[in-house]
Amino acid sequence: MSGIAYEVDVSSLDELSPRDLYAMLKMRLDVFVVEQKCAFPEMDGKDPEALHLRLLAGKELLASTRIIAPSGEDDPAYIGRVVVSPDHRGKRLGDKLMAESIAACERLFPGRPIALSAQSHLEKFYAAFGFDTVSEEYLEDDIPHIDMLRPVSRVSA
Repeated sequence: MSGIAYEVDVSSLDELSPRDLYAMLKMRLDVFVVEQKCAFPEMDGKDPEALHLRLLAGKELLASTRIIAPSGEDDPAYIGRVVVSPDHRGKRLGDKLMAESIAACERLFPGRPIALSAQSHLEKFYAAFGFDTVSEEYLEDDIPHIDMLRPVSRVSA
């Protein structure tokens, strides 16, 4: 089932309603902390300055990412906290989520590469979106990760 209808919302933390914020943080905690059995500081202080891209079906949260603006003139934009609701897996929402996140980065930060820290087993998934591996594998919260970078798109919008 890949034809699930969704809307895309990109909001700052201050623009999210308390209920929307709760739903997003709960989904992240349920997946990253509970499901992946990874005790780490999910609330890392970066959310207030980030943009939060959400895929929504009505008021239901399907998936989300966190987009962090480039910090310096030569720095990339950063996509993180990539998560699909366990209730909606198997519907190719991860593909849609990444395509929407990349499009948002290209629209908001034109001419900038995009970086992410990927769980190593997802390297091929992110490579399909033009990300290249730029680091050796390392452990983050006991999960193997790699840094990946998507060069600036050669196709102008």
